[in-house]
Amino acid sequence: MSASPPLPLLKRISPGLWVGLVWFAAALGPIVKYVLMPPRHEYSLSYPRQGLDPLSAKLLLAIAFALVLAGCVLLRRRTSLGYGLLLAGTVASTLAWRQDEIPPAQYLGVDVALCYVAATRPRRSSLNAAAAALATLPCYVLLRQGLGIQDSGVIPEPYIALTVVIGWLVGNSVRQSQLHTEELHAQAAAQAVTAERLRIAREMHDTVAHSIGIIALQAGAAARVIETQPDKAREAMLAVEKTGRETLSGLRRMLGALRQADREADREPDPAADEARKPAPLHPAAGIADVERLATTTTAAGVRVEVWWQGRRRPLPADIDLAAFRIIQESVTNVVRHSGADSCRVTIGYGEDELTIEIRDRGKGTCADAEHDTGYGLIGMRERITLLHGHFTAGPRRGGGFLVAARLPLPAATATATTTAIETKAEAAAG
Repeated sequence: MSASPPLPLLKRISPGLWVGLVWFAAALGPIVKYVLMPPRHEYSLSYPRQGLDPLSAKLLLAIAFALVLAGCVLLRRRTSLGYGLLLAGTVASTLAWRQDEIPPAQYLGVDVALCYVAATRPRRSSLNAAAAALATLPCYVLLRQGLGIQDSGVIPEPYIALTVVIGWLVGNSVRQSQLHTEELHAQAAAQAVTAERLRIAREMHDTVAHSIGIIALQAGAAARVIETQPDKAREAMLAVEKTGRETLSGLRRMLGALRQADREADREPDPAADEARKPAPLHPAAGIADVERLATTTTAAGVRVEVWWQGRRRPLPADIDLAAFRIIQESVTNVVRHSGADSCRVTIGYGEDELTIEIRDRGKGTCADAEHDTGYGLIGMRERITLLHGHFTAGPRRGGGFLVAARLPLPAATATATTTAIETKAEAAAG
């Protein structure tokens, strides 16, 4: 699961470069053909051979080239200004040749820029840009008459206006397609988050059911021996209190976020959510103690999993224990399916106030493939960590491969101190 592959060459070229290539090709072509090349029999009314003889014409053409060059550079960062400079440069180039109309080939650069504006800017901005391109055509006609440039009788403005409309339509279609794709990705991500929260709620239900079973057994045992074996009864009741406190703490951490998700979730049918709503067997959920078994199974499948334990291993709250195992399980699954690596390392660190988890490999797969093919697995892992107020990162490693890292705060220290105090008081009372 390494970095995503680079974009194709055509997409890596900036829009300003595309516009510049089109505009300068149309501008330099007549200069080479009718000015630099030896005289030929053909001639052009739009590009007369003596058109650039005056110094003012050369200066104006140089200004036009400078305006267009600046517009191409600014097109991505300051789109409106760059587009305006491009229009101004096109008009200046036409005036330099003292042409009676803007050449359609020269206006193709404006069409390409308009297509980019329509594809990347809001519709209102792109409509304003199209209106500016269309308004430039009659404005030049008025300017031409004011400068006394003769009319050749050819009226290309309707055809140029048609290219402007086509350029805007193409760009707008691209933008609508992009918006639709983004909307689909957002919906899929939201569905993945909802499904993950429902899965967490189902697993919490299993955990609570298991804890209540333990409480019932311990309470029953205490009731039977409270008169004959008070020490055993006290131990059973302390176990009941400890289990109850841990379960209540886990519920408090989860229910607030899950209730918020219920208010915001879409009520329309959701296949992923329906899958998550399927009833689960009432048995204790998997935990971090099952990592060794997961490693053995994965190694037998062809990908060696090394598990490194750091710090003093101790019991974890049920919700944190389950979340840690799910993160490791999903990450190892991604390594097997998408990375192409033959091994990975799982590091589990027990700190004083947090649990750290790292899964790293040296594969060549892409993170994007792993995320989509496993049902937005990274989104689900991030959601679990967020609900537990932890920190989650996932991305390519500098030396190659992929790294998934998570830090989960441990509230167990407070619970342990409380339980110890209760035990001390109970022993003092018994004494």
